[in-house]
Amino acid sequence: MIRTRFPSLSRNLIVLHSTVFVWGFTGILGALISISATHLVWYRVLIAFITLYVYFKASKTNFKINRQTFMRLFFTGAIVAAHWILFFQAIKISTVSVTLVCLSSLTLFTAILEPIINKQRISGLEILIGLVIIFGIYLIFKFEGQYTWGIICGLASALCASLFSIINSKQIKNRPAPVIAYYEMIGAWVWISLFLLLTNGYDASMKLGAKDIFYLLILGTICTSIAYVAGVSVMKDLSAFRVALITNLEPVYGIILAFIFLGKEEQMTNGFYAGAAIILSAIFIYPVAKNKIEKKRISKQIPLG
Repeated sequence: MIRTRFPSLSRNLIVLHSTVFVWGFTGILGALISISATHLVWYRVLIAFITLYVYFKASKTNFKINRQTFMRLFFTGAIVAAHWILFFQAIKISTVSVTLVCLSSLTLFTAILEPIINKQRISGLEILIGLVIIFGIYLIFKFEGQYTWGIICGLASALCASLFSIINSKQIKNRPAPVIAYYEMIGAWVWISLFLLLTNGYDASMKLGAKDIFYLLILGTICTSIAYVAGVSVMKDLSAFRVALITNLEPVYGIILAFIFLGKEEQMTNGFYAGAAIILSAIFIYPVAKNKIEKKRISKQIPLG
């Protein structure tokens, strides 16, 4: 058993790191695509759910759900759409680095919102980590004041991501993640379509150049559908703790890629890097500390809560 497990474990770790690396690349694509954030996400979710549909048919996956579940996922799609639109809007009015660091506050929002929604007590560790993240965000606001609206959009994007992550944590218990993603992306596309219809958004600004089409195909297939399926598949052999820890590398990969592809546009002040270091350190420390506390509680047979 040991001989067969290690190759599988190593392969899944490589797949997970590759998936997180691809997710970190989405910010670069958002900066390179010339159309507006709303139009960008409209195309992205359209490509993504079509790709997932092809995947279901090719793999003969049963993706049928009941009406009640469909409505839940359909309305959750509106939150997913808001998250992505705010994310790409933040990139377009600030920088990839600023946006990715602000998106890291997802940990803070989840630590606060999940206990409230599930009617549980917020732990002292989560309050402490939250205060550290808030201090890091304060530093970024202080030293990167010219990107105030970008920071606000980035934080709002993280809030939306936290909300649909909490919703999906319940849905995932009853159905596969690709099925959840498929219907949420359909919902996101419909909601954005209605928004564009009401705001006369179907205009010449939706026109795509050859580069935009190329980048959107990469974004919708590799960075969304394929990465999502790959990210879920590794959870069969990797613990949730390890997945969470490696997923926290997304902003790190993204900032490095931004330097490589966008160069001087991504050069920030020392204050920004100090704030980013504080936030990222807190994010990495949080799951490690939480894991140790839970193990200690279990060993003492003290109920979690």
